[in-house]
Amino acid sequence: MAETPFDAVLFDFSGTLFRLEEDESWLADVTDHEGRPFDVHRQAELMRRLTQPVGQPVEMDADEHHAWTNRDREPRWHREAYLTVLRRSGVADPEQAQALYEKVTDPDCWTVYPDTVPVIEALAGDGIAVGVVSNIAFDLRPAFARLGIDDLVSVFALSFEVGAVKPEPKIFRHAVDRLGVDPRRTLMIGDSEKADGAARSIGCAFELVEPTPTTERHDALWTALAAAGITPTEPGAGRSS
Repeated sequence: MAETPFDAVLFDFSGTLFRLEEDESWLADVTDHEGRPFDVHRQAELMRRLTQPVGQPVEMDADEHHAWTNRDREPRWHREAYLTVLRRSGVADPEQAQALYEKVTDPDCWTVYPDTVPVIEALAGDGIAVGVVSNIAFDLRPAFARLGIDDLVSVFALSFEVGAVKPEPKIFRHAVDRLGVDPRRTLMIGDSEKADGAARSIGCAFELVEPTPTTERHDALWTALAAAGITPTEPGAGRSS
């Protein structure tokens, strides 16, 4: 392994390592308040609203805004916030909304990016610590266990467990402290300049990836590592041509 300037790499979850990509069956029976099914454009917009990392996707009253702002701190606020998004996006049937919400919070429903597994395996194999830092209100560890790489992730800094959300410095400090590494020798990779890029506030380096569909993004994690000066032992592993 070439000498690297980093001892650890932190990854965002949604839009970085995994992506919520709906199965056609999820939205097949979803209807609006007039009983009309959602067309492909409304379905795409609904998924965008359910996965955008920052910003407020729909109009909200004060109580709804409070739940949205704090959604990743408490599971109950997360549920309330996303049911509001679904309702305000035209999903009129509460049972349909609840069924969709359960998909959002089911780790088995998230699709892994093609280079996630080989990148984590390469980093761990080279002795570079791996952490996941996520604004989330459910346990995402089963998504990694399903792929057999949960033991390669040394720390999961999840907002609802830590009590802090990105871009707050506390969640990044929690991750580096648990890893026992110097922030200045830690790289953060994520899909949000605002949320994930805030790792710079404690001294970490940062590389941005785009949260494009998993079928369209094959080696962005490898590219981000290379841009930061990290060259894994097998840099071509897991790449798609």
